Amino acid sequence: MLFVMLAEILIFVPSVARFREDYILSRLERAQIASLALLATDGMIEENLERELLANAEVYNVVLRRDEVRQLVLSSPIPAPIEQSYDLRDAPAWELIRDAVACLIDPENRVIRVMGSPVRQAGLLIEATMDTAPLRSAMIDYGLRILGLSALISAVTAVLLFLAVQRLLVTPIRRVVNHMTVYAEAPEDARRVIEPTASVAELREAEEALQSMQRQLTGALRQKDRLAQLGGAVAKVSHDLRNILTTAQLVADRMESSDDPMVKRAAPKLVGSISRAVGLCESTLAFGKAEELPPMLARFMLSSLVSDVVESEKLAVDGDAVEFVIDVPGSLAIRADHEQLHRVLTNLVRNARQAIEATAKPGTIEIGAGEEEEGWWIRLGDTGPGLPARAREHLFQPFQGGIRKGGTGLGLAIAAELVRGHGGRLELLKSDAEGTEFMLHLPRELGTGVNGEAH
Repeated sequence: MLFVMLAEILIFVPSVARFREDYILSRLERAQIASLALLATDGMIEENLERELLANAEVYNVVLRRDEVRQLVLSSPIPAPIEQSYDLRDAPAWELIRDAVACLIDPENRVIRVMGSPVRQAGLLIEATMDTAPLRSAMIDYGLRILGLSALISAVTAVLLFLAVQRLLVTPIRRVVNHMTVYAEAPEDARRVIEPTASVAELREAEEALQSMQRQLTGALRQKDRLAQLGGAVAKVSHDLRNILTTAQLVADRMESSDDPMVKRAAPKLVGSISRAVGLCESTLAFGKAEELPPMLARFMLSSLVSDVVESEKLAVDGDAVEFVIDVPGSLAIRADHEQLHRVLTNLVRNARQAIEATAKPGTIEIGAGEEEEGWWIRLGDTGPGLPARAREHLFQPFQGGIRKGGTGLGLAIAAELVRGHGGRLELLKSDAEGTEFMLHLPRELGTGVNGEAH
């Protein structure tokens, strides 16, 4: 209603100015008719009839200019001096509005002279004197009628707008709120996901966004439930597997005392592999209870770790299908968790080897490392076929970044988590038809968490 009334005010002022102009012109037209009656009698008219003509025209006197001669046609005593003259011939709109507003705000009755063009070319000019009180009273009456009509239009508009807002906005929004409440009671139930039905484009976009979010949340909750079940199963398997590997570790320890040169050479690697497998099982059991254990930092030579990873991976290579190129300075010492970094590089090297073997063509895996002011970097590249777009989108997300048949998609997720535990980052530099390249950054000092604790 307020907005409609504001619009009506913008219409009200020009319309009142137009009413004032029409009012004055109607009085000039009456004065012209009265003057024509006098001219028809050759200027001979009774005084009573003259007063009656002037009273009917609501003016005090009438002046008619014809043939460049200004003639006082009708006259009567003027009660007060003439204070203002108004010429309505070709008057601009702003001037008419100004004079109308001035008349409305002036409560005093004043005598004014008004001039205009006679109708039907009955002379060059007609002017008359009149009071402003009847004019102001008529303008106020007209304004009140306009305001009353505006109030009625505003009320009707407000009711229609209210009904439209209820139908187009409030009801759909209330429906969305109800859907959110119902969905919050059981977010795992896919039947409670909202179906967009709004006719307003913006509300429909909001419903579609809510639908997408609810579907993602429902899927995430289902996946979380499956992961919880899988975690329980993995914990049980890891527990039993740890017991089996412990027995194998005891047997491998005895193999080290064998006199066979081949056995002596292979036994240390077997013992190391079984030890890492036992440690991984224990870590898996711990992971079922909490997050990955914090890294145990120590200084060690990176070249020996890389050589150990490469030697272990070479055992799975068939012939010379994969060539390993190591560019790690022998004097490069880093500060990190030896076992966790071993797992990170093992995952990366194994993925690279499997990618090359999938092409059935020879390939190369390059491992380089170096030191910088902020810390250390390790670069690992291969000449494999590159990662598909789907794998790049979910590269470090569990169970979503795998591309090999039978793979779980956990390797890179675990590697990224272990690197983050060091306060570093693992990033994909490139992946195209010429190969894939990862870069691992390790800081010199551990990062600090939100609570000020090292992580």
